[in-house]
Amino acid sequence: MSKRLGKLILAASIVSGGMLGISQAPTEASSAVKIMLDGYPLSFSGDPVIMNGTTMVPFRSISEAMGINVTWNQATKTILAVKGDGAEAIRVQLTLDNKKALVNGTATPLAVAPQAVQGNTLIPLSFFSQQFGATVGWDQTARTVSITSPQEKMYTLAFYATSSFSEVETIPRFNSVSFGWSRIDENGKFATTGKAGDFQFPKPAGDINAETLVLDAAKAGTTPYLMVLSGDTKGELTKIIENAEFRQQAILDMITTAKENHFEGILLDFEGLGLTTDKTLTRSAFTAFVKELDTATNKEDLKLSLALHPLNSSYQGYDYKALGDIADELIIMAYDYGTKGTPEPVNKINEAILLALEQTDKDNLILGINLYSENADSVSTVIGLAKRYDLKGIALWRLGLISSDEWSSMQRSVEFRQ
Repeated sequence: MSKRLGKLILAASIVSGGMLGISQAPTEASSAVKIMLDGYPLSFSGDPVIMNGTTMVPFRSISEAMGINVTWNQATKTILAVKGDGAEAIRVQLTLDNKKALVNGTATPLAVAPQAVQGNTLIPLSFFSQQFGATVGWDQTARTVSITSPQEKMYTLAFYATSSFSEVETIPRFNSVSFGWSRIDENGKFATTGKAGDFQFPKPAGDINAETLVLDAAKAGTTPYLMVLSGDTKGELTKIIENAEFRQQAILDMITTAKENHFEGILLDFEGLGLTTDKTLTRSAFTAFVKELDTATNKEDLKLSLALHPLNSSYQGYDYKALGDIADELIIMAYDYGTKGTPEPVNKINEAILLALEQTDKDNLILGINLYSENADSVSTVIGLAKRYDLKGIALWRLGLISSDEWSSMQRSVEFRQ
């Protein structure tokens, strides 16, 4: 069975018309029809239209949201939609006013031929979703089409704290793991010990210690990052980024600790910048600090990752454009908008992604997900946004917080490493 067919659970009645109402007119404007992709509304360049009981949608809108490459041939009036590469690629060719499509070269019938309506080329939603492995459902009462995108490969990063040991066996399933064992203390000094909860090197437990955890991750092909946490609650970050001596010492300490403990990268989680300080000066100072750290990590062949507050937060000390040109990746910490312990408002997460995309390339961006707040249903919606905008991947805060239901939900959406 092909991967595409294996993933598909399509309600055939959306094509037959029974699901949308046989009594409707042959062609009906359906502005009241909503389309949800992975639980969040999908915007279209034109309104969906119901023709002979089949929902027709602007092809470019849905294809871009599902990461499908589309080209239009004006001379032949044909649409070529391609998903994937090489032998795994799915190639669908549709022609205006033609009720036959070509799927990987094989003729396939359509319920309704593609149509040109008010400047948009409309295609049958059910067919398009079917060929590219999505599942489609219809809620007659709410007049809502629900699309669930298929499982996809994407870059995954997990955060690990000393209290994450219950899920240590999952480390090889991620591309990277950020070990939260260090911080900048209230005096602006780099530290790996002390009274800081999880953010210190863990004590050995039998044969398992910090070194073995890092080495085992690397051996499994998972990039181990040394995470350095800090907040500006007592001005500790301001001390670092505005003082050359503090900067140089902190960078030296971070590099030395990373190399001595077999880490392959450094991940900065510097929080709280720009709340009370001059935002322009803070952004400039933090960028300068990151440039200095980048120079040092490059010399030691270490990767550099940054976890940043979203651009729609109260913390405006982060220049996404400049930082995206320096670091290997930016993690958008798109959470802590609402009540703690409840799912984050998806519209705010969506806004955070769009603002970041205005500043830096999607291939640099990773969507941070706080699993303390999300549940099995909401986490798939958040991951769906990362897929919709074709971001580099997702970052999960954190191991030790993931329920079995959340794991199941994520595995339906993301193809993790084996």
